[in-house]
Amino acid sequence: MNITAIPGLHHVTAISGPPQANLDFWVGTLGQRFIKRTVNFDDPGTYHLYYGDPDAAPGSIMTFFPFVDAGPGRAGPGMASAVAYAVPDLDARMMALAGAAVDFEGPFERFGERAIALRDPDGLRVELIEGGARDEGFHSVTLWLDDVEPTARVLEAMGYTREAEEAPATGGTGGTETRVRYRSTDPERGSAVDLMTSDAASIGRPGAGTIHHVAFRARNAEEHRAWRERLATAGMEVTPVIDRQYFDAIYFRTPGGVLFEIATDPPGFAVDEDAAHLGEALKLPAQYEPHRDRIERVLPLIRVPS
Repeated sequence: MNITAIPGLHHVTAISGPPQANLDFWVGTLGQRFIKRTVNFDDPGTYHLYYGDPDAAPGSIMTFFPFVDAGPGRAGPGMASAVAYAVPDLDARMMALAGAAVDFEGPFERFGERAIALRDPDGLRVELIEGGARDEGFHSVTLWLDDVEPTARVLEAMGYTREAEEAPATGGTGGTETRVRYRSTDPERGSAVDLMTSDAASIGRPGAGTIHHVAFRARNAEEHRAWRERLATAGMEVTPVIDRQYFDAIYFRTPGGVLFEIATDPPGFAVDEDAAHLGEALKLPAQYEPHRDRIERVLPLIRVPS
């Protein structure tokens, strides 16, 4: 199959502390739709929570592994350090956040766009960047690297091109940051990736408030297979295809240390529940259904904000 470029992000997965605080922020404060309550397929005693736009569309999906006893993490080189959403009216968002007594940084300008930044309850940096006629899901993700070039070459193999560079400036790391923006040559939502270096003294530590991996889109299974072949040819150690119930996934770690995934659009989040009622019931993969009673007893009760 002739493939040209990954169109953009599919989802971003992070680690959090207790699930209720996570729900209250992502639904109550940010206004995301709660679209799936399931479990960590590798640890069914832990939730896997999914948030997205009203259509639960790829390119808007933020997911979390909420560990009740998770220790605090810290972003550093070799990790994704921030996720950004596109919003049409930044002033309205700032007024709403101020009215709810939610602190934020900014507004500031990046690559000619106005933006603000805030932190979720575990310290994950979330940016809102003005652009577009409506809330359009993801805008971009930031990767904090020691050296941008090895990761840049991976993005170029995925059909991204260097769009702009920004002069060093004080940023969210607390140090002087230098950014290079890459953009898909076949862009849809979430089509930008910022490669950032910083002189801030930080050693990354996985834990609550850190991003676990960044997932990119394949529109169908045929594209997915083609990307796996291309990346393996480019020298990446790519996993076999893994069934994640709502998408098929492959994973590989970039030379800069960030874990990448490529996920298919189908079958989507309505495969096991009605599209109008996503997130209302605990959904389990087939291998865990015989253990549902025990799993439900272990998982903490959660309430979705109205």
